[in-house]
Amino acid sequence: MKKTLTGILLFFIAFSPLYAQKKIGTETPEQKAKRMSWWTNDRFGMFIHWGLYSQAARHEWVKRWERMTDAQYQRYFDEFNPDLFNPKEWAKKAKAAGMKYAVLTTKHHEGFCLFDSKYTDYKATKTAAKRDLVKDFVDAFRAEGIKIGFYYSLLDWHHPDFTVDVLHPLQPASEKDEDYDKLNKGRDMARYRTYMHNQIKELLTNYGKIDMLWLDFSYPDNGKHGKGAKDWGSVELVKEIRKLQPNIIIDNRLDLNEYQDGWDYLTPEQVNLSEWVKKNDYKTYWETCQTFSGSWGYFRDENSWKSTTQLITMLIEAVSKRGNLLLNVGPTARGLFDKRANERLDGIAAWMKYNSRSIYGCTEAPETFVAPEHTLLTYNANTRRLYVHLLAYPGKTLTLPGYKDKVKYVQFLHDASEIQQDSKSKDTGNDLILNLPETKPDSEIPVIELVLN
Repeated sequence: MKKTLTGILLFFIAFSPLYAQKKIGTETPEQKAKRMSWWTNDRFGMFIHWGLYSQAARHEWVKRWERMTDAQYQRYFDEFNPDLFNPKEWAKKAKAAGMKYAVLTTKHHEGFCLFDSKYTDYKATKTAAKRDLVKDFVDAFRAEGIKIGFYYSLLDWHHPDFTVDVLHPLQPASEKDEDYDKLNKGRDMARYRTYMHNQIKELLTNYGKIDMLWLDFSYPDNGKHGKGAKDWGSVELVKEIRKLQPNIIIDNRLDLNEYQDGWDYLTPEQVNLSEWVKKNDYKTYWETCQTFSGSWGYFRDENSWKSTTQLITMLIEAVSKRGNLLLNVGPTARGLFDKRANERLDGIAAWMKYNSRSIYGCTEAPETFVAPEHTLLTYNANTRRLYVHLLAYPGKTLTLPGYKDKVKYVQFLHDASEIQQDSKSKDTGNDLILNLPETKPDSEIPVIELVLN
């Protein structure tokens, strides 16, 4: 992942009107909505960042942050041995937590491939693992009915033809062109581009139907020493992707901002949107990708872990603004989710078991429904049910402003117990006042389900 990508989101919100005018293919908005329908229904996925950096256990960008050479980084390749890797356990954890799709880092910026690519020996099958870890992931998650997504880094700090740039571990101390030229003597981005395209074709050919492709990332704002669409051959790449997997969903990091169909959804990183993004009357799909802590790869000594309540709130908040949540796990070098990750996943599972109806198939509530303080609303248009998520328990009563004539029945979602209207209050106008138990129900975030007229 990129160290920070909020700038990408801000750029997309303000991009040129040309956005709505240029297209690569012929798909209509209606056809796109149909292709995206499973994704907008499912709302919740698992991200998995796993690679050689899990051995360093101090950030997936460790090669860059510590300016390691290939020779210095080689020890992680030589010692990589995920002897406890059992993707069936991962898949069961994801399913229990209510995650409907999963995205695995098939290759991160370090260049190491978890799959058996014929274009490199820098891959899992050449380590002590001796297996195609991507195939194992696909088989295990598909068996649980979880849709398959592949992350693939456009960057590659190991490939000899990937030119040294502003984010490369070998970046020179100065920004002088001659210093970059010296380091890039003999490197050829055209050769790397062919390598990259060939590997993406492998991923989209050798593993059956792939539901999502997460390509990461472009940085053209860095000028001559950055990289963007021309470096990746993005237009040609999208055409090839669509040809190989016509129904696949592609993220927005190929630097094709001016193309309406150069990407399918926005990817704000480590942030939720405060409101649904709309540009030139085009409905933008979006998904926030978030971590349990501050790192994507396994970070042994990091202590900034979010609570279960915070993680569930992030999911609700995304859905309440028509978005999805892709929540990341960074397995250890031996192939396990660590104790902290398992505890959070178990907590999410306990909540989703009883409250997933307020997530799946839900979206932003109609504007006529105002959310009371310390609540978030989600809405299912098909069932005509509105969900009030109590982020802070209000006590004996809850006032829903202007709801009285709109609601037929009210209950807690976790146990389907009726919530009665307060009949003693007078002069409430069209407000609906609910009588709640004094003690908060035994749910991380209680959810009230309103059956609408």
